[in-house]
Amino acid sequence: MQSKRPATKYAFAVMAAVTAALFGRSWLQMRLLEDGLQREYAADLSYLVFPPIFLLLALPIFYEDRAFLVRQFRPRDLSLSIVWRAVAIGFLVRVLWWAALVAGIAFGVFQNDNPRAVVGPLFSFQCPPASVMVLGFLVMAVLVPIFEELSHRAYVQSAMQRHGPFIAIAASAGVFAVFHPPSSWLFTFLAGVIFGIQYWNSGTLWPSLITHATINGLIQIDWRCLHGIWNPPVSELPLLRTGIVATSILLFASISIVTLTVNTRKCRDAATPRH
Repeated sequence: MQSKRPATKYAFAVMAAVTAALFGRSWLQMRLLEDGLQREYAADLSYLVFPPIFLLLALPIFYEDRAFLVRQFRPRDLSLSIVWRAVAIGFLVRVLWWAALVAGIAFGVFQNDNPRAVVGPLFSFQCPPASVMVLGFLVMAVLVPIFEELSHRAYVQSAMQRHGPFIAIAASAGVFAVFHPPSSWLFTFLAGVIFGIQYWNSGTLWPSLITHATINGLIQIDWRCLHGIWNPPVSELPLLRTGIVATSILLFASISIVTLTVNTRKCRDAATPRH
């Protein structure tokens, strides 16, 4: 069985399988929307066709690379230290996102020019039905991280490994971002860099997979359950105190993320050698 990193042609083939599966998912999503399903529910439900299409197309590659794939998920490479660091990084990434949003509003970077906009801040917490939440978590916090880490880190990044960490991580993060909506390219690229460093340093998909799942799980909560309005009038901007506090939190979260991500290297000593 092949145990080295996958060949570049296999990385291209895997991404072609991803693309085909996403086209199938998009087609089904449009059909579900035409049938009157709510947009987020249709998006989650349609993703359930992604795994069978992707696995069917990529099965010959996965069979050839079965030793390599087994090595990505070995239980002995998973430790309590890896878990808590990965979860902490995921939580801090979401804190960073919120801090950047609040700071941007407070300093006038993000403005609502509609004079009729509700000033706020008004916030409420109400989740959709349990079935919607369960499906959302299954798709976004379980299936999506598994297949995205498998394709973007295990295949794209590993195939680029011979070019060094900078190019390999940047390439996988770039491809990862392109497969998301343009409005989220910056966030997904930075997240991809974090996942890439975790994977490079640890030699296993566990850290990036857990961090990815944590981020997506938290996004499900604040996207679906947290409802807020805050549009401070331009005449009151900047809100220095709020902006300074948010910026301080942003800097603290950034430093903590960098520290925890770089220190993932220390977990390698207890794991097997990097591929």
